[in-house]
Order: sequence, then C-alpha cells, then structure tokens
Amino acid sequence: MYKYLTVLLITLIPFVSVSSVAAQSALTDFGSNPGELTASYVQGAKGNKNLIVLLHGCVQQGELLAQQSGLLALAKQKKFSLLMPQQSTNNNIKGCFNWFSQQDIERNQGESLSIKNMISTVNAEHNFSNIYIIGLSAGGAMASSMLVNYPELFTAGAIVAGIPYPCADNLITAIACMRSGPSQAPAQLTKLVKKITPVQTQWPPLSIWTGSQDLVVNPKNSQQLAIHWAQLSQSSQQPIISNYPGYKISQWQGINKRINVELIEIDNMDHGIAVAPTLENGGSEAAFVIKAPISTVLYLLDAWKI
Repeated sequence: MYKYLTVLLITLIPFVSVSSVAAQSALTDFGSNPGELTASYVQGAKGNKNLIVLLHGCVQQGELLAQQSGLLALAKQKKFSLLMPQQSTNNNIKGCFNWFSQQDIERNQGESLSIKNMISTVNAEHNFSNIYIIGLSAGGAMASSMLVNYPELFTAGAIVAGIPYPCADNLITAIACMRSGPSQAPAQLTKLVKKITPVQTQWPPLSIWTGSQDLVVNPKNSQQLAIHWAQLSQSSQQPIISNYPGYKISQWQGINKRINVELIEIDNMDHGIAVAPTLENGGSEAAFVIKAPISTVLYLLDAWKI
C-alpha cells in the first residue's frame, strides 16, 4: 500500500526529463532482488579501488542525476566505479525509494537488500578498498538506512536533503518527518540504532547536506541527524564551525581528530543537491540540482581523496 500512497508526499514535485542521459551498462545479475530495482553501472579502471553508490531522489533517474551533479563526468575522469540503483514507478508512483516502508528498509529486506546485493556483486568482482554512498532526498533517507543496517559495507557516506533512520516506518510518520523533523531527540535515535545493530562499534564518517530554505524536507532532519551521528560515533559534543560566503560547515571530531560527522548548511537554498556550474565538472542546474557557492560532489571527492 505504501508504494502507491507516496504520491501524497511529493505532489508538488515536477517530472524530470531523461532525454539527455547517456546510456550506461546495466547491472542485471546481482542475485536476490526483493525490491525489484534495476541499476546502471560504470566500471572504473582496473587499479582504481573506489566505488561510489548514488541513490536518486523522487521523480529522478540515477544516470541523469549523476550527469547533472557532475559525478558521472568525474567517474570517467578519475576512473572510479559508479553504481546507480534505480527505482521504478511500478514500485512507487513517483519513483521514490520507499524509505518509510519497513519491508524495504530493515536489514536484509526489500529494496535495501536489493541495493546491498548490487554492491556485494560488483565488490566480489573488483574487491574495492573503499565503498561510498551518496543519497539525495528519498535516496538520502534510503542511504541513511543503508548506513545503519550495513555499516560494515561503507567507508563513508553523504546524505543530501535527507532524513535520519529510523525517523519513519509508515506514511503518516514520513509526512511528519518531512514537515517537522524527527519526533525523536538525537539521543533517542542513537538508542534505537544501537538496538538495531548492538555489536557495531565503528561507524562510517558521514557528510550531511541541507539548504537553509528547504521546503520539502525540513532542515531539522539534517541538524538532528548530525548530532545523533556524532553521539553514535562517540565524537566531540561541540562541533568546529567554519563560515564561508553562502554556507557553513560544522564538524565533529573523534578522539583521533578524524572528522566523523560534518553538516554543510547552504544559505537560501531549497531542496536539492548543490552544484557549482562555473567549476570543471561542478555540475549543471536542473530540478533539485541547485546552483550554489559549493559543489556537493566536488567537495565529497576531495574529502574522500578520490
């Protein structure tokens, strides 16, 4: 039922043209696929041991988002591998990953298991040293569940205009999360995650992005997620804050001074991923791909040393 009711969450979001997408290789044989997802895959150079997984937002195509954000051009330039799982309108009328459906977001179930199997399949062939995940909007919420349920898979992650897991488990709580932020305090989220994965002690570093004027997903989601992930990763209670023209970066460090969590808040930006079209491979403007003083993808690849 939830797969079709999701339309209520995003009735104001327009459809995106896919006419300009360059065809990529389809990943067709990746084992069990209970979420009934498809995927495109760009294989990197043989000696490049980096894989990035990109999860698109509602009414988006993963390949087109990779192109518009600059990630596809960077994958070809830097020779890393790029996996782009794709939702279908058969699963969700607006093509959203079902980030609020328990049958799709719990460990080894539904769409999350399909994505895990995609990653495991390409990793078995190429033995990646580093696996990263980037998710936008509904893809960000799904990335959040992937990082909680399969933390051992990922070197680091980025959640862009997303929602912390587990914020919602049905349509009503999903709408509440989007509008008002998590009903749980960060400490409650941390307690819930520790209950889900009680033996996990190491957590992937997380980069969290939000626009200060996001009218689709309340920025409180990103702010609460940052505090929660800092608690989960046993980081400093107070972040180091750096202000730049048009955006602010707050970073929480671990005992070894490693940045475990960061929150990038972009002034006057609505719902989407940030691009800087004047920079080489800085991306191009489109629906939910927004011109900003910083490129999300360029920043992440620099931080991840890819």
